[in-house]
Amino acid sequence: MAILVMSILLAVAIGTAAILLNQIKMIRSMGDSVVALYAADTGIEKILYDNPDPEVVVLGNLDNGSTYSAKKVLPNGTTCIASYYCIKSIGTYKEVRRAIEVTR
Repeated sequence: MAILVMSILLAVAIGTAAILLNQIKMIRSMGDSVVALYAADTGIEKILYDNPDPEVVVLGNLDNGSTYSAKKVLPNGTTCIASYYCIKSIGTYKEVRRAIEVTR
């Protein structure tokens, strides 16, 4: 009887630990997701501030280890349906990627 009770308690403890570890990984990746989103936003701001060219690609690295890749495209046959242009930016931090698209 004691072995049965101990094995049930062990199974509950292992199950709880597995759930807890998955939640910790998810919380850690949410922080990385925010950094990647802000890196993508930096790419958008970089194009809006520095590049009046009709079509341009900007790549950059930030001090916190994140990177961004932003591209301004005209709406001629692309997925961009804006009246002037759209900017697509992808931010990457560690293994997380987030994207933003801005139309004008």
